[in-house]
Amino acid sequence: MNIQENKNTVFAAVEAATQEANCPKNSVSVIAVTKYVDSSLAKELVKAGVQHIGENRVDKFLDKYQALSSENVTWHLIGSLQRRKVKEVINYVDYFHALDSVKLAEEIHKRAAKPVKCFLQVNVSGEESKHGFSVDEIDAALEAMLHLDKVELVGLMTMAPFEASHEELDAIFSKTEKLRKELAARKIPHMPFTELSMGMSGDFTEAIENGSTFVRIGTAFFR
Repeated sequence: MNIQENKNTVFAAVEAATQEANCPKNSVSVIAVTKYVDSSLAKELVKAGVQHIGENRVDKFLDKYQALSSENVTWHLIGSLQRRKVKEVINYVDYFHALDSVKLAEEIHKRAAKPVKCFLQVNVSGEESKHGFSVDEIDAALEAMLHLDKVELVGLMTMAPFEASHEELDAIFSKTEKLRKELAARKIPHMPFTELSMGMSGDFTEAIENGSTFVRIGTAFFR
């Protein structure tokens, strides 16, 4: 495993996909998902030029946050967050990618010392195993969050089925981008909806084609 070579390969592939999609240079941020590696490998990634680190679990997030405290890192919590765990982690998070209930938003608002950039998780594919709001639930959820000004809804996050075809990926990701544009056009206070978090190691090309601004890549860094 050569972390520097893998980082260069991943970043080159994302840059190529960005150019192919006619998106501005550096408009897509690469989040290195480090849930399967220890803090020393995560630090190697940062030394190799990775700025964004993503973790799924609160305990692993806090371990790496402490181990990399001297590094210039933007921290992403990308997994489901239990309400009882919010107070432990939320003030160390730069971006939270899995806001999937109004009650969780209320807890974040209660515990956060400052506004937290959050992605509203939407279940566009309709998979029963996926968390997130259905498209039909979004309007009521946003209405309920209007007074929660410490929850800054910067965008949408979605995940496609693991075995989805190119056509299925394109349909899911394009629907999510269309929804993001509709929400952004409303110009709701503390809900800019300028970003899209979608795409992982196997489908980031299709995600970028459809407007993703954050891709979450793990395995490709650690081959």
